[in-house]
Amino acid sequence: MTFVVVESCIKCKHTDCVAVCPVDCFYEGENMLVIHPDECIDCGVCEPECPVDAIRADTEPGLEKWLELNAELAGVWPVITEQKDPPSDAHLWKDTENKFELLSRNPGDG
Repeated sequence: MTFVVVESCIKCKHTDCVAVCPVDCFYEGENMLVIHPDECIDCGVCEPECPVDAIRADTEPGLEKWLELNAELAGVWPVITEQKDPPSDAHLWKDTENKFELLSRNPGDG
């Protein structure tokens, strides 16, 4: 089992999860984070830290697409090891649904 970052992270990109991760398995894109499924140790400390409920256990139904996306993008985005401020407009995107088309595949700064 691993944890996976889902759609609600897009355009919100809070990094509270990064601050508590003991194995640095988060990777940063331009407008979201992902978890490397082979590096996650399933400790679960990141899940309650996310203010937009974007981290889920991969055992939840319907997350196959997100698990695949997390694995793919963690292979090309830089690791992020320190908490950063969220985007200034993150609060505007918190309750927005169907954000997948807004996902940028560009890497973040790491």
